[in-house]
Amino acid sequence: MSTSLLYHAFGVRGYTLVSNIFEGGKVIFRIKGRREDLRCPVCKSRDVILRGSNPRVYRTLPIGRKPTYVSLDVPRLGCNSCGAVRQACVPFAESRRSYTRSFERYVLALSKVMTIQDIALHLNVSWDVVKDIQKRNLQEKYKRIPLHGLREIAIDEISIGRGHKYLTVVLDLDSGAVVFIGDGKGADALRPFWKRLKRARAKIWAVAIDMSPAYISAVRNNLPNAAIVFDRFHVVKLFNDKLSQLRREMYREATELMHKKVLKGTRWLLLKNPENLDDTKKETKRLQEALKINQPLATAYYMKEDLRQVWEQKSKRAARYLLFNWIYYAENSGIRMLMQMAKTLAAYSEEILNYYDYPISTGPLEGTNTKIRVLQRQAYGFRDTEFFKLKIHALHEAKFKLVG
Repeated sequence: MSTSLLYHAFGVRGYTLVSNIFEGGKVIFRIKGRREDLRCPVCKSRDVILRGSNPRVYRTLPIGRKPTYVSLDVPRLGCNSCGAVRQACVPFAESRRSYTRSFERYVLALSKVMTIQDIALHLNVSWDVVKDIQKRNLQEKYKRIPLHGLREIAIDEISIGRGHKYLTVVLDLDSGAVVFIGDGKGADALRPFWKRLKRARAKIWAVAIDMSPAYISAVRNNLPNAAIVFDRFHVVKLFNDKLSQLRREMYREATELMHKKVLKGTRWLLLKNPENLDDTKKETKRLQEALKINQPLATAYYMKEDLRQVWEQKSKRAARYLLFNWIYYAENSGIRMLMQMAKTLAAYSEEILNYYDYPISTGPLEGTNTKIRVLQRQAYGFRDTEFFKLKIHALHEAKFKLVG
């Protein structure tokens, strides 16, 4: 092999090829540096003297399926200018690494389409070597995430394991990138984010959150000028939870066996949208029978459908009229569940209607949370929490399947 091919193929520049060695299924290139290229690693002076050498072997790009190495004696230098005694720098490899930069780049390229375990098996290296290469690359890439350009964000938490382990995730709704990951959930998990946001002098216009009192208080205290937007999914989910509770109460209070039989198994029919009912399974008929024998349940069900229309209006004014009309009928329905829901919606009516000024939701963040769960499941969990967070930050750039 020529010296020029050693440079063009393996990124080893400024060295002369001495010999090729083939042993034990390995390919080893023996190389030698030039005396005139030696410089002090501290002050970069050329006025150095040799103080011996250390033999080093670096893993580089494989040839076919054969592991390939670069072997050389790294000089130990004494500097006449600054007095330092150091080992000479090796330009084609990072300090304290046993592989070349080209090998690192190859591992990172494989990481886009292969798992860590697959790469380790393919290259015949340890799992930790591949993981450390990925981790250092991600640390360099995401050590400073710019926040000054944030305008619309979403905040939510995700469970990452047993024992009530949570992460709080903040998503930039414009780029789809995760800009902050806090340990735990609630207001305390967001404290570092508010400090970074203040230093960045970001001007947040709107924040999409669920109806958590902790998030509401945290956003109002730290972003007083930002509009809070309640996601329709969480509002409807809250109503559905109360509707399920009402059905259970009606079932327990039913005195006739026939009524209990009709109400049994109708929970999912009540929660489904009417257009999603399967007539081949007679779901519409079963639902109508249940509503016919129970007036409070029927009232709550039809008001659920009316509530969905709040987000389907052509203007904020029309939505406001519909929402307050809904609250009025719920307050006067005589049904405790609807009266409680009316009180909640009246307290947060502006946050609900802010959707018409800023049509955002936590939907993209829910999608990101799903990707996080897939990433965690495919990797069979992460021992290194910092590495896990770095992988989450890189999710929005993934062009291939999520690999761990």
